[in-house]
Amino acid sequence: MIFKRLLPLPALCLFLFSAMPGFAQSIVNKKLDHYNVIWDTPGPTSAQSMPLGNGDIGLNVWFEKNGDLLFYISKTDAWGEPDAEKDDWMRQGGVLMKLGAVRVSVSPNPLNNNGKFKQVLKLQNGEIWAKAGDGKAAVEYRIWVDANHPVIRIETKSVTKATIGVKLENWRAGKTDTVLAGRKGSIAWYHHTPATTDPHLANLTFGAIIKGADLANKDDATLRTSGGVTSQTISIYPLTSVVASGNQWLSKLEAQVKVIEKLNLEQTRLAHQKWWQQFWNRSSVFVSGDELAQKVTQGYILQRFVTACAGRGAYPIKFNGSIFVIDNPAKNVNADYRSWGGQYWFQNTRPMYWPRLMAGDFDMMLPLFRMYANILPANAKQVQGFYKHGGAYFAETAPFWGGLNYMGPEVKQNYTNHYFTPILELSMMMLDYYEYTGDADFAKKTLLPVASAGLQFFDEHFKRDSTGKLLLDPDNAIEMFWKVHNPAPDIAGLHAVLSRMIKLPKSIISGDQKAKWQRFYNEFPPLPKAEHDGKTVLLPYTGPQTAKSFNSENPELYAIYPFRIYGLGKPDLDVAINTFNSRKQRAKGCWVQDPIQAALIGAAEVAKDYTSFALTRKDPALKFPAFWDRGNDYMPDEDNGGNGENGLQLMLMQSEGKKIMLLPAWPKGWDADFKLNAPYKTTVEGKIVNGKLTGLKVTPASRMADVVDLSLKK
Repeated sequence: MIFKRLLPLPALCLFLFSAMPGFAQSIVNKKLDHYNVIWDTPGPTSAQSMPLGNGDIGLNVWFEKNGDLLFYISKTDAWGEPDAEKDDWMRQGGVLMKLGAVRVSVSPNPLNNNGKFKQVLKLQNGEIWAKAGDGKAAVEYRIWVDANHPVIRIETKSVTKATIGVKLENWRAGKTDTVLAGRKGSIAWYHHTPATTDPHLANLTFGAIIKGADLANKDDATLRTSGGVTSQTISIYPLTSVVASGNQWLSKLEAQVKVIEKLNLEQTRLAHQKWWQQFWNRSSVFVSGDELAQKVTQGYILQRFVTACAGRGAYPIKFNGSIFVIDNPAKNVNADYRSWGGQYWFQNTRPMYWPRLMAGDFDMMLPLFRMYANILPANAKQVQGFYKHGGAYFAETAPFWGGLNYMGPEVKQNYTNHYFTPILELSMMMLDYYEYTGDADFAKKTLLPVASAGLQFFDEHFKRDSTGKLLLDPDNAIEMFWKVHNPAPDIAGLHAVLSRMIKLPKSIISGDQKAKWQRFYNEFPPLPKAEHDGKTVLLPYTGPQTAKSFNSENPELYAIYPFRIYGLGKPDLDVAINTFNSRKQRAKGCWVQDPIQAALIGAAEVAKDYTSFALTRKDPALKFPAFWDRGNDYMPDEDNGGNGENGLQLMLMQSEGKKIMLLPAWPKGWDADFKLNAPYKTTVEGKIVNGKLTGLKVTPASRMADVVDLSLKK
């Protein structure tokens, strides 16, 4: 009772854990704590779940009104065989499944008699803390997914003794999943994809083991403490492996479990917290000035958190829900389902990855680069077989193992037929990654093979016109205009990528390669332009603008972003501004690039409008503030948050080569406190007060000479 009188509610809620060894709070940035997500009512369904993860293993965590803790378990490599009963997209590219759901029950129920409830996503430490019940009947929970090891931890503490139950809930059990029988003190289950399915999915096996001291089997899917306890740790060990049988998978996992069980729990918890502290110290953006600024900050921080929870696994983040999709009883779909299925769509995948550069989250870019680098050899072989020439490209939509279809000029037009742009944009992103990190090994082994293959494909696949210039025909202007002449995205991409590849050091490219590229560069056609109301504007493709449109995109703006031929501090900025202002498609949210393009041309108020929309567009059916509305994708949509991150960063800072421009598109009325990464292993920190930059710190200090404060010119 003394504590209730002396401590405010948040402090009281933290007391039990913080007063015990290993539960001390760590403070990295007091401002970050302000954006912890705090709920005071439970569930009742997965629509009211919080995300959590270690970059590979993810959880959707919620409490039911009966006091039970539930969570879905997901993993970035838990690919299964498509279900023939689902829609067309679900039958393509495998299904990124949940491992199952776990229910943790406490008896007596701490929420009996309308007991109080509190659930907190603690960003500093990458964990969920919860308290159910009042006084001596209260139970506290700490839920975390070890940032350094493949294990989920659920810790409970209470003043009085309680019985803890753990139950596996798997909607595929007895169908495609096996729950192992006769276990002693554990639950084990797995999903095994048959060897007779697609060879890329064959024998993929995933599942987990659940264990905990003093837990005994009630049945094959249920554990329970033998009596009342005041503390309990439940550990869940997931594994995905390609094996011929469930026994082989189990043998591998049990060996992995033994290694992790030898680790000291307190030490692993502290190491986990340290990882998250280091993550938050890489960069930060806090915007202030009005209520909208606070919401934008929350959206930015939580989107970055969700990305960190899913961004270090075997495969890139799925745009259509990441690993945090939920069930939807109203549509009769379970938590394995997602609209647009298991394929990767490059144009939808990139939004989560461009912001990683300024955020300093370089480790989270590697799964994207690795997947496409692994796809490259097979795609190159198909190109050789189809067209009898070298090089390669990446299809706009493809499963994680890649693959191409024949796309000769006679093939019927389509949204993604004759769409060759992704390898150019990926090369652009890889060039930026190399500039930011200085990783020469990456440049030689990943960037160079990918970019070289893409450039070779365009060089050898397309003919030249009567003047000797490259003739891109037939070629899609992304999904908007099909089989047109010299589409702007590919021309812009070729100019942007090859101009940078030629400048790579001799330690990476040879003189012969450089000479060959220079010849090719000289053959590039110019970007298509025209006069519009007396002003020069860029066009989506060359020639009469008579092609039918099929989507809501602005291909002509690819010369601003992602290929950055036009922008602040570059020639003909007026052309970029004219083109942006005359754009036909002006939708907001989802994969729309307008917030980024607006920032790159210095349109501060437009960038603010579009970025604010993206970073506050929560799905109305979901409770978590950064589970974004599905838009054109699927909930929780990842494009929306990624483009919002990118837009906000570019409003604060833009880099090109060694030049760093600060406040290039910062709106009036907003202040900020920020730390961002720039090329050449540089960080830039500062504050914006009343539109002016203060407290500037650049590391290393030698890079201060490259900084231009654009607020001084306003």
